[in-house]
Parts: sequence; structure tokens; C-alpha cells
Amino acid sequence: MKWDKYTIETTTAAEDMISAMLDGLGIEGVEIENNVPLSKEEAGEMFIDFPPQLPPDQGESLVSFYLEADRDNTQLLEQVRAALEEQRGFMDIGSGRITGSQTEDIDWMNNWKQFFHAFSIGNIRISPTWEAQENVEKDKILIEIDPGISFGTGKHETTRLCILQLQKYIKDSPRVLDLGCGSGILSIVALKLGASFVVGVDIDENCIRSSMDNMRVNRLDLSRADFYTGNLISDKKLGEQIGMFDLVAANILADVIIPVAPAVFACLKDGGIFITSGIIDFKETEVTEALEAAGFQILETGHDGEWVSITARKC
Repeated sequence: MKWDKYTIETTTAAEDMISAMLDGLGIEGVEIENNVPLSKEEAGEMFIDFPPQLPPDQGESLVSFYLEADRDNTQLLEQVRAALEEQRGFMDIGSGRITGSQTEDIDWMNNWKQFFHAFSIGNIRISPTWEAQENVEKDKILIEIDPGISFGTGKHETTRLCILQLQKYIKDSPRVLDLGCGSGILSIVALKLGASFVVGVDIDENCIRSSMDNMRVNRLDLSRADFYTGNLISDKKLGEQIGMFDLVAANILADVIIPVAPAVFACLKDGGIFITSGIIDFKETEVTEALEAAGFQILETGHDGEWVSITARKC
């Protein structure tokens, strides 16, 4: 299969936000090129003993993404350009110029797997399905994940923030909604931590398939979960269909958390917990105000780099 490669000229400060924006448009598998030196921790994770000597970092970055060459991608590219201009109002994105080229037949969707290795978040051990499970500590809860073409290995800061909050707030076998379920990792974490039932919702049907596949990989009974393709913001029938919850986890963009807050409030039981993540730091105040306006009480805010998690309770 041939792919069209599109490259956005931007800044290192904006590359994470642009990557998240592309994911929000349904574009997976971004590639980032910059001259920022690897930290010792990053070099260790990638098994690099001698980091490459790079030119001086000028704050410039290239964010590339791939689209199938045999499809008409005109409308999607216009959405990307419009989203870039919107981001320009919040931060320096550089020129934002997009250039295109065609690649050869490459298995780019699987090449990234060489960098995804087992790691721990608290008492949870997350491991790719293709890596042998050896010497897993007895006090660790093992979760195996194959993200497929959906978002969610658990290694991103936003997912780590969410998982840490799930470890803290899952009590008394709650009924949990995983909003924007991606690979299903938060649904699986919730069940492994003691949730009685989970519901996963995503606008991408590929994520629903990936979530169910990962449930099977982790030997979890599918009768303990339901997964729906849909948009809780615009589909009131979906809100009625999925029912009420003790806890909702949403690892999605701030621009989605803000409009979905009232719908989440409506499907949470009194005293229910809303764990949000995927919030870039300069959007923290805006999300906080939106949650409070919807009727939530902010319990705590967590930070990991430039990413923010906000946990709130339905009063």
C-alpha cells in the first residue's frame, strides 16, 4: 500500500499539541523530527547507548503524518489547516506550512513497536502483547496491550495521569465509563482494579474493535463491558443508552472535555467522580471553569510535563 506523507513545519513547543490535534481528527501514527537532545531516561527506553550528535536546537520541528494515497484526502487536509490556524491563536506554531510526498510500500504502522516495552505505573505492569512476560513482580497487576491502529499504549503522560487517578478513586466495585476509549486500556485498568462493569465510547469504530480485542487478550469476560461508537456531546440517545456511572474517565482533548462536561454530569450518580486528562497546560483554567460551570467540584489537579489531569466530583 502506498501512503502520502504530509509534513508540518512547526516549533518544538507546539509539536505535542499538533500531534494531539491530529489524533483528534482521526490521524494516527505521527512522526516527529527535531534536534532536541535525548535525555538519559529517553535514551535508556530506546536502548541507545550513544545518542546521536545533532545540530543546535533552534526550536524547530517537523511533524509528519500519513494518509492512504488512493483516497481523496482534500477535505481532511483542509481540516488540518483550519485546526493549525486555530492553534496559532494560542501558541507559536511556526510557519505551519504543509508539504507532501509519496512513500514506498512500508509497514510504518508496525515499525514503532520496537520502541514500546513493558513499564509500570504504580502497581500496574503494562506490557505489549508481542513481548515475553517474564519476571513480573507478584504485587503487580499485569495488563497486555496491542494498540493496533488506535490510540493508547499507556506510556503517554496523559494516560499515566489517568491511571494514577483510577488507582486512587476506584473503590467499592464502581460502574465506570471510559470516554474516548481508544485501545481500551483505561477500561481494562478499571476492571483489573475492581470495577464491576465498564462502558467504552469512542467516535472511531476501529477503537471499539481494538478495545474488545484487548479485553480478550487480558482474559476479561466481555459480559463485564459494553462498547459503543458514538458522540456523547451530540447524541442524546447514546447518553440514555449507556446509563449511569459511579466514575467517568476521559483521556481526551480539552476542546472535547469542555463541551462534554454537561453530558458527563448527567450520566454520573450523585457524588460520582470525573477523571479528565489530555489537557495541555494552557487550557487548564478553561477546563476547570467549564467543569465548575457544569456543576462539578474540583478535587485535585495533577501535572506531568505540559499535560494536566483534573479530577472532579458531582455535587
